[in-house]
Amino acid sequence: MAEDLTAKTCVPCRGGIPPLTADEAKSLARQTPAWTLAADAHHISRTFKFGDFKDALAFVNKVGTIAEAEGHHPDIEFGWGYCAIKTFTHKIDGLHENDFILAAKIDKVA
Repeated sequence: MAEDLTAKTCVPCRGGIPPLTADEAKSLARQTPAWTLAADAHHISRTFKFGDFKDALAFVNKVGTIAEAEGHHPDIEFGWGYCAIKTFTHKIDGLHENDFILAAKIDKVA
């Protein structure tokens, strides 16, 4: 069985490596089933729903804390009752294991 993604830590990606293949991304996506893998395997995304703006903002702050701790930062959009997160590794313009580690850790606080 694969190691739990939440037990891993994001490692700095300095570029110069290829993004995950579609098959590699699909394999990791099985560990983050609530996230949507883009058809071209470029990124993963998920929308979270909340009862109001305050709860959405509190969640965004939790995600920000995780992102800073991991050194891996997703794109976040939020407003009244929702937070949409998209993550990919900018240095390689595609997915890296870090994106799935981050997604799994976000799921833990959702």
